[in-house]
Amino acid sequence: MTNRRKFIKTSLLAAGAAAVASPLEALVSSCTNTGQKMITISKVNSNFEREPLIRPFGFKGGYMKEIWQTVSYLESNSGAHSIGLCTQSVLWSDASVFASHSESGGNALMYAMTERAMQIVSGQTFTSPVELLDAILPEVYSFGQKVTSNPQLRKTFALNALVGLDNAAWLLYAKENKISTFDGLIPPAYRPALSSRHDKVAGIPLMAYAIPIEEIKKATDDGYFFMKIKIGQPGTQEEMLEKDKERLTAIHKAIGDVNTAYTKNGKLPYYFDANGRYEKKETLMKLLDHAKSIGAFDQIAIIEEPFPEELEIDVSDIPVRLASDESAHTVEDAVKRIEMGYKAIALKAIAKTLSMTMKIAQAAHERDIPCFCADLTVNPVLVEWNKNVAARLASFPGIGNLGLVESNGHQNYLNWNTMLGYHPRKDAPWVTVKRGVYELDKEFYKTGGGIFDPIPHYEEMFT
Repeated sequence: MTNRRKFIKTSLLAAGAAAVASPLEALVSSCTNTGQKMITISKVNSNFEREPLIRPFGFKGGYMKEIWQTVSYLESNSGAHSIGLCTQSVLWSDASVFASHSESGGNALMYAMTERAMQIVSGQTFTSPVELLDAILPEVYSFGQKVTSNPQLRKTFALNALVGLDNAAWLLYAKENKISTFDGLIPPAYRPALSSRHDKVAGIPLMAYAIPIEEIKKATDDGYFFMKIKIGQPGTQEEMLEKDKERLTAIHKAIGDVNTAYTKNGKLPYYFDANGRYEKKETLMKLLDHAKSIGAFDQIAIIEEPFPEELEIDVSDIPVRLASDESAHTVEDAVKRIEMGYKAIALKAIAKTLSMTMKIAQAAHERDIPCFCADLTVNPVLVEWNKNVAARLASFPGIGNLGLVESNGHQNYLNWNTMLGYHPRKDAPWVTVKRGVYELDKEFYKTGGGIFDPIPHYEEMFT
C-alpha cells in the first residue's frame, strides 16, 4: 500500500466517529480535496527556545515561570520548505502533567510529542493539512499517553504539541499551491464560519491572579475595554470562592463605572476565566449572587470553563453565558459542550491547531454559537495567526462590529520586545494595540498579517 493510500485510510479511520454524525465532516476530515497538489514531505526538523516570564504566571491553581517556543521545519520533495511556530503551555493543556513533573520536565514531554509527530510525517504525502492532522493525531496522542504515564491525558496536550507542525503544513501547502492569503487557505466547508472582514479586532489583555487592581484600572485608562480576568484562585473551594468574591468586588469598584463605545449598554464587559476550578454549580451560583449584590452581574459577558471537564452537567440554567475552551478539544467535544448548554466557544488556533479550530468554528456557526479567540501567551507571530481567525468571525453578542482576540504576551514575557523584533512586519500598523483595538487594513488581509513571510530568526535555527 502506498504512503498516500495509507494516509487516506488512516484519515478515514480517525474520522470514523464523526462520520456517523456528520458525513460532510468526515468527508472534509478524510480530505480528498481534488485539484490540490499532492505534497510529499521529504525532510523534517525541529528546535525550541525557552522564554522567561516577567513574574510567575498563575492560573489553574499553578504558576509558570517560563514558556517554550518550539519550531517545526518541513521540506517537500520539490525543494520548498516552511517553518511553523508553537508556544507550549503544559499547565493549560493538562494541569495534571504540570503538577506531576518539574516545569522543564513537562515541557520536555510535550516537545517529545512534537518530535514524534515530525518523525511520523517524514516521507508521507498529503493534499491538505486537515488530512495530515486527522491522520497523525491518534498516534501522537497515544504516544503522549505513554511518555507522560497518563492514560487520561487531555487531547489538548497533543493538539498543543502539534501546532507548529500544523502551521508549517499550512505554509507548505500555501507554497505548493501558490496561495498567498489567509482567505485562500480556508477550505470551502469552513468559509461560512470565517466570512466576516472586520477592520478592528479588540485586543483582550489577561489579568492573572497576581495582577494588581491598579494595573487593571490602568488598562482601561489605556483604552482596553474587554479584559480576561482569572478567577478560581488557589485553595479549597471555600477559600477560592471568598478570594474570587473579594477580587470581583475590588475590580467592580475600580472599573465598574468606566464607559465604552464598543458595547451596546456602554459598560465594560467582564470576561472571567475559571479554568475548571469550580467543582459544583452551587459554588458558581454563590459567586453570581455576590455579583448581583454589588451590581456587577449585568456586566458579566462570559465565564469561561467554570467546571472541571469531567463534570458533564447541563448548564443551560446558569443565567450567564458560559464559554468552553480547553474542554472543547475537538469538534466532537465542542458539539457536546454546546448540547450541555455552553453558549460560546473560545477558539485557539494557536493551541489546538488551525486545522481543528476551523472545524470547531464551523460546528459552532451551524448551531448559532458565537466564538472568539483566546490566547496561550503566544509569541508575536502566533498572535497574527489568531488574529486572522478573529478578524473573520461574526461579531460577539453585545459587542460592536469587531472581532475579539486575547493577546497577553506583552504583559508576561520578559523579552517581549526582542520577540517582537522577530516579527517579519513588526512595524505594520496592525501589529500593536491602539486604544484597546488592533486596526486592520487592506495590507493585513493581503499578507495575512505577515504569516507567509520568512522569519529569519527562526529560519537560522535550521541553517
